[in-house]
Amino acid sequence: MSDQNHAPTSRSKPPPPGEEEAGAVLKLGEFEDVDTLTLSEASLVINALMAKRRKDRKDRNETDVLNQTLAYLDSFSRFKQKENVEAVERLLSAHKELTKFERAHIGSLCCDNADECKTLIPSIADKISDEDLQELLDEMGKLIST
Repeated sequence: MSDQNHAPTSRSKPPPPGEEEAGAVLKLGEFEDVDTLTLSEASLVINALMAKRRKDRKDRNETDVLNQTLAYLDSFSRFKQKENVEAVERLLSAHKELTKFERAHIGSLCCDNADECKTLIPSIADKISDEDLQELLDEMGKLIST
């Protein structure tokens, strides 16, 4: 049998680590199409997993790093209620012109205005109008947990 008719069995080599860049042009390398979570979504996921582990009495894997991560997420997650996290995800998902990475950053940073948002996430500058972005930020602002 000839190997000429078979597809290669290995994946293409990923770009060297460290060449990723989140500037005016996104260069995410192997992370290009990876689903990205906001800090609030990550908090929900990890807290739900930990609650299940505690319920199942499998909480012996709680490390300092995990506890520090949860503390960080609790401090910086802007949306605390599950319903609000889901509502923000729906708002962000409606903007298909933005990448998953950009939507997650918008949902995590919760900027006050479009100019601030475009300064912190330069890759969105030509993808969404200031008016549409401000409307999105205002809608998200109504859902922020205090």
